[in-house]
Amino acid sequence: MMSFTRTAALAVVALAAVSLSGAAAYAGMGQPSDWQIGLQQAATPVMEGIHSFNTFVLVIISAIVLFVTVLLAIVMVRFNEKANPVPSTTTHNTLIEVLWTVVPVMILVAIAIPSFRLLHLELNIPEPELTVKVTGHQWYWSYEYPDNGGFSFDSLMVGEKDLKPGQPRLLAVDNEMVVPVGKIVRIHVTGADVIHSFAVPSFGVKIDAIPGRLNESWFKATKEGVYYGQCSELCGRDHAFMPLAVRVVSQEQFDAWIAQAKQKFADAPAVPAKLADASGVR
Repeated sequence: MMSFTRTAALAVVALAAVSLSGAAAYAGMGQPSDWQIGLQQAATPVMEGIHSFNTFVLVIISAIVLFVTVLLAIVMVRFNEKANPVPSTTTHNTLIEVLWTVVPVMILVAIAIPSFRLLHLELNIPEPELTVKVTGHQWYWSYEYPDNGGFSFDSLMVGEKDLKPGQPRLLAVDNEMVVPVGKIVRIHVTGADVIHSFAVPSFGVKIDAIPGRLNESWFKATKEGVYYGQCSELCGRDHAFMPLAVRVVSQEQFDAWIAQAKQKFADAPAVPAKLADASGVR
């Protein structure tokens, strides 16, 4: 009896430790990290909300698992054939039946309220300070800045043999999407051929790029740096080789980049000439 109780207690402690470590051990900023077991660090208010909601639900799930584990331990110890040779003939318990109906409903309501609040934050786009149009192609991304002259450019993955020190494999690109820190950026997303998906984990953004349809989302980066993502919709042979990178800079750096980009991408070459083998891994 004592040994079983001690074992159950150790299991409860271990489960709690795993749950807490899962809630706290977030990955690095802007890209995956070794031994990652959690979400990437938040760089936008939306992602901060996702972190909070994830931790909240994890606590509820852990509490339910611990409660069920304790109940199973009690049943196995107190109501086995040896400890309870004469079984009870009880068939109903009004209080328990009310509790197992009301408590799950209350748990669902407790989850629904922050969930709806988070959905409203994600879908209710505030007044934008910058708009960027994103188009998914097989297999690269192109960006257009309609608020800053309407220039556009293509962004392809850097091949493994061309990587520079510090550039992550299969994530680095030749032309990054550049946005200012602390500004509300609205993105218009569409597809040129098949369905793609624009996803940046640290921003909490994931939206499909569908041909013939213009979807929109938003983010407000709170920290400077480079944030990587990938197409998250199976879109064909080179689906694994169309990453995206967003560089967040100060307003002064962004203004300087805009001036350079207008000249650099004024007469951008056609993309197919650059698509010989962008992955560099096959």
